[in-house]
Amino acid sequence: MVFNDSLVLEFFESMERRLKTEDIIERDLKTKPVRDKVVVIIGPRRAGKTYYLFHKKREHGGVYIDFEGIEFSKLEGEDVIKIVKLYENYYSRKVDVIYLDEVQSLKNWERVVRSLLNLNYKVYVTGSSSKLLSKEIASLLRGRSLSYLLLPFSFEEFLKVKQLTKKETYSISEVTRIKNYLRDYLDIGGFPEVVLKEEKEKILREYVDLAFFKDFVERHEIKSMEVARIIFEYILQNFSKEISITKIQNFIEKTIGVKTKTTIYDYLEKLQDTMFFFFVERYEPSVYKRKKYPKKAYLCDVGLTKIFRFSEDSGKKMENVVFLEILRKTNEKAMEIYYLRTREGYEVDFLVKDGERVTQLIQVTRASAFDEINHREIRALLHAYNILKEHKPELLVITWDYEDTREIRWFGKSGKIKFLPLWKWLLDIK
Repeated sequence: MVFNDSLVLEFFESMERRLKTEDIIERDLKTKPVRDKVVVIIGPRRAGKTYYLFHKKREHGGVYIDFEGIEFSKLEGEDVIKIVKLYENYYSRKVDVIYLDEVQSLKNWERVVRSLLNLNYKVYVTGSSSKLLSKEIASLLRGRSLSYLLLPFSFEEFLKVKQLTKKETYSISEVTRIKNYLRDYLDIGGFPEVVLKEEKEKILREYVDLAFFKDFVERHEIKSMEVARIIFEYILQNFSKEISITKIQNFIEKTIGVKTKTTIYDYLEKLQDTMFFFFVERYEPSVYKRKKYPKKAYLCDVGLTKIFRFSEDSGKKMENVVFLEILRKTNEKAMEIYYLRTREGYEVDFLVKDGERVTQLIQVTRASAFDEINHREIRALLHAYNILKEHKPELLVITWDYEDTREIRWFGKSGKIKFLPLWKWLLDIK
């Protein structure tokens, strides 16, 4: 046994005190402990996964273990079960649910989880690695898992923190307040600590450094720090855009004289593992074609742009927020997210696919009136609709402050397009 009994018991006592006194914000993500299935919560660091487990422990009881805490940093797999028994003996109560936080830090964690399930415990695990995504974890746990993504606060959660609850209708003054909060949200994002505390930019900078050094460089034993830093910052600065491997390669070769194409592909793959970045593929029915086209990059939270922001670029931030909201919906439905670019050069920001059917084509614009909307964005929707007409997708333009539904025709192509303000779309107000 490599753990210290007294240190572990002191941790348990501290945890029990925290649960009695600490204000824990309930998240919108709904899960419940399930017998013979591990509930997997993945997401970037500081998104609130630990406090999510705290809330579940307050609801259901059980044992909480933090594998990044000093008390549990040297555990072997079999020690986890011994710690559970230590808790049960100390508190003289049988445990039903076990919470394993940042489980990727435990060697052979999947064997431990399977053993706990076999012993009839209900299990929650969290991780900050995309390797815990459903495909990988389904293989590791042999189909005994339910995976969920927890991101920083959604706009609806952000409003709850500001004591403004969702309802069907709002007064003019409430709408003004909501729009002002939306501007704040686009500026600082939704990381819980950033929303709740001062020194927001300083906290965000620490998050960026933590993701870079701990989740990217250390976890993957990155050898070229200079190349890694250039790629990391390039993605942060070029969010909501197609990522050009050639541009990154040319810049690196000019600045540090290193030929890096293979390294770039390798590092971009590893960047996704931090959960700070998401890459969206271009839609093509052919998987081969889909893989060869450039991907668009999005951030796990728009607040990260404050660190490397050279302009406000509210349109890009709006697009990133829309992507994250669609991504949250994948917890409830088996949806896929793509962007679409036609041979004629028209681009649609998001194509949403549910099963075999394309259900939505979405454009995002900061326009506040119809005349402010770039006609090319509307033409792209109509062009895409004409290609995907058999799917009958909804055509949606998410605006800053324009709302309407119009039947629009253009060069023989037509479609009914809904225009909806971002705040209404985020709060699911029809």
